[in-house]
Amino acid sequence: MTPPRIAVLGTGAQGAGIGADLIRAGHDVTLIEQWPAHVSAMRERGIEVRLPLETVVTPAQPLHLCEVATLRESFDIVFVLVKAYDTRWAVELISPLLAHDGVVVGVQNGMTMSDIADVVGSHRTLGAVIEMASNMFDPGIVTRQNAPADSWFAVGGVDPAAHARAAEVRDIMSCTGTVEVSDDIRSSKWMKLVANAGELVPSAILDLPLAEAVRLPGVHDFMIACGAEAARAALADGSRLVSIFGLSDSELTDPDSYAGRLLGEVLDKYSLPDTRTTVLQDWMKGRRSEYRELNGLVVDVLHRAGQDAPINARVVGLAERIERGELERGIHLLDALLASEAS
Repeated sequence: MTPPRIAVLGTGAQGAGIGADLIRAGHDVTLIEQWPAHVSAMRERGIEVRLPLETVVTPAQPLHLCEVATLRESFDIVFVLVKAYDTRWAVELISPLLAHDGVVVGVQNGMTMSDIADVVGSHRTLGAVIEMASNMFDPGIVTRQNAPADSWFAVGGVDPAAHARAAEVRDIMSCTGTVEVSDDIRSSKWMKLVANAGELVPSAILDLPLAEAVRLPGVHDFMIACGAEAARAALADGSRLVSIFGLSDSELTDPDSYAGRLLGEVLDKYSLPDTRTTVLQDWMKGRRSEYRELNGLVVDVLHRAGQDAPINARVVGLAERIERGELERGIHLLDALLASEAS
């Protein structure tokens, strides 16, 4: 049997780390990246992944986006690791190179599966939940705070034809972490968004690592309230509370307790004292973040269901003002974040 041809589209902190794992596992992998300096660094020095107990350098010859047009052979599996707001154009870029029976796997935060399916069809779309902490501030260098033994993924499809490929993708991804097949991937994706809603943007607004932010008075409860609204949005969107990160079914009770248990799991197993969320990393680099695709989605879904999401709306309001340059992120925004009404 011919080994599958794999593309990793988007090799930032997460994509580069996963791509390096796939290469070292012997897979046929093509890396595709949009940051020129990062492409050059990987070509010259390989991908340097700084893990908690070791540093591993993996030789790689990535392609820049502009070189995709030179490719002729099709890909059997495409892992997409771009920002949620970049999903549609990125999948449009790679779709001419997707094999007729190939699949695109959105290894991303947010509910990106519908964007992928709009381009390549639901029968060629898989979603994935990702839980690992990485950062990248210098081209070619990944600091991965969770080794593969401490990283967790779930993969699955909504369409039966795509879902039939989930076990194959699980086996391929097993080199980068613990991977489960989810028979309700949409709900699993929503559950990750429950965790993201509470942790990613609020800690970034305060300009603090997650572990430091959660120790501030009132912030832990605020993060749980964010997550609880997200859990109610998931239910309003037709999904259900499901187990991720190894939570037991007995812990799937109500949105409030579930959000608290999920946040606790993230803090206990997947966050180090200096872990800065992806949103804070984006802001530190002068990039826009995914707050609209995370907390903003919670607000929109509950609004359509005739419900309010005041906690997430406050987060969205502050994040929007930070990205417009009207506010500076920092601990001075604590009162505004915890206030009864958005500042």
